[in-house]
Amino acid sequence: MSKVLIIGAGGVGGVVVHKCAANPEVFSEIVLASRRIEKCRQIQAQLSRPIEIDEVDADHTDQVVRLIEKHKPTLVINVALPYQDLVIMEACLQTGVHYMDTANYEHPDEAKFEYKEQWALHDRFKERGLLALLGSGFDPGVTNVFCAHAKKHHFDEIHTIDILDCNGGDHGKAFATNFNPEINIREITQPGRYWENGQWVEIPAMSEKMVWDYPEIGPRDSYVLYHEELESLSKNLAPAGLKRIRFFMTFGQEYLTHLRVLQNVGMTSIEPVMYEGREVIPLQFLKAMLPDPGSLAENYTGKTNIGCLFEGVKDGKTRKLYIYNVCDHAETYKEVKAQAVSYTTGVPAMVGAMMILTGKWSGKGVFNIEEFDPDPFMEQLMKQGLPYTESWL
Repeated sequence: MSKVLIIGAGGVGGVVVHKCAANPEVFSEIVLASRRIEKCRQIQAQLSRPIEIDEVDADHTDQVVRLIEKHKPTLVINVALPYQDLVIMEACLQTGVHYMDTANYEHPDEAKFEYKEQWALHDRFKERGLLALLGSGFDPGVTNVFCAHAKKHHFDEIHTIDILDCNGGDHGKAFATNFNPEINIREITQPGRYWENGQWVEIPAMSEKMVWDYPEIGPRDSYVLYHEELESLSKNLAPAGLKRIRFFMTFGQEYLTHLRVLQNVGMTSIEPVMYEGREVIPLQFLKAMLPDPGSLAENYTGKTNIGCLFEGVKDGKTRKLYIYNVCDHAETYKEVKAQAVSYTTGVPAMVGAMMILTGKWSGKGVFNIEEFDPDPFMEQLMKQGLPYTESWL
């Protein structure tokens, strides 16, 4: 039994707390901290068991260090903003505590995300005898574990992987994002990229698509984006014969029309502009105007389908496999007061923490989630609310 410190009280953070609280045999003590203490209180009031709450500005290493020293957790679960990954990792190094997150580092002044700066901390974590687990959400996270599972159990060589992310839900809003608007819009407006034959191929944003028939949802337009798990998977699976890996996400035409208009008038820019004598970043202003993703949960209907489509060879025969999860927005709200996009990220964060705290996964240094044995993680997905299906095509 172990004490965990969860930093971040948004939609995902709320799910992580709920699911940790539901597994007291692993998570004996829970501390939730955020810049917004009122959000912590709201989550605390939803629970049937007591947790501690605290306040922290995770932009500042000294504050995170004081928080960790005060509560003395075994593990810090970072579900704050990706901008804060390096700050929280540094605080864990200074205090001798294990670390994990769900999304890789993003520089606040550049619409770019990569693992380079987190991977660079490997030797420091190793020297301190600490484990840092990167990307334990759904994508990245479960999708990476699906890849490790397919490699271990179903293929001698995996030649192509398409990661497919579909939200077939309806929140009733004209335009809204399912997680932090600033992070979401930065992600989808940058150029698309995928890995093929040992090199990166860059394409204009949203310029390539396919139609995929998602189980329990139906056919949807799916667009090529760059997503962070491509970076680690292309490195870790290349020795297994990988020739290409891509990431697709679904978008409706109404969403894309709104996005084009916002881009055309400059509202998605991260370059500051002067307004009434002060600098304003348009995207941050837009974020303030859009609905809080957490507010969408109560009336959300429909389902998500996220999975990995594999093509490869087993015993000399070509095989094609789709491994996926379907999650219902209304059902997740009943369970943890969150919509399915938050749920599919928060549950794997709890499961990743469980793997570390129970000793199923161990190591010294910085690791991506696909570098560990997928079997105990996959077993817990079935028990913790994210059952998966394997469909041979």
